Amino acid sequence: MHELSLIASLFEILETQKEKEGFKKIIAVQLRCGLLSGVVPECLQTAFEIYKKDTLASEARLILEVVPVKFKCRFCGQIETAQDFPLICSQCQRSEVEILEGTELTLISLEVEG
Repeated sequence: MHELSLIASLFEILETQKEKEGFKKIIAVQLRCGLLSGVVPECLQTAFEIYKKDTLASEARLILEVVPVKFKCRFCGQIETAQDFPLICSQCQRSEVEILEGTELTLISLEVEG
């Protein structure tokens, strides 16, 4: 489960921010997680719950925004959002696409106290 190593890296970032900003406690962490990021949101949530014990985020909640795949057809230029695969343009039925969104795993915001 690589989600645990991702959460470990997230907590390194949180510790760095704590040192820079001086807060004492994290209330919430918001992440954007693309459908093609290779991350299973449920596993990420579980890893967060396991990892947060005895940390500055011990009572924090993880807010996950799951981002669908957004792509542009390289043939006709149509931009679409997809929930399933294969990625095929609904306009011209071609599969030559450029992924615009849906691969990211991004820290969006922190809600902190103190």
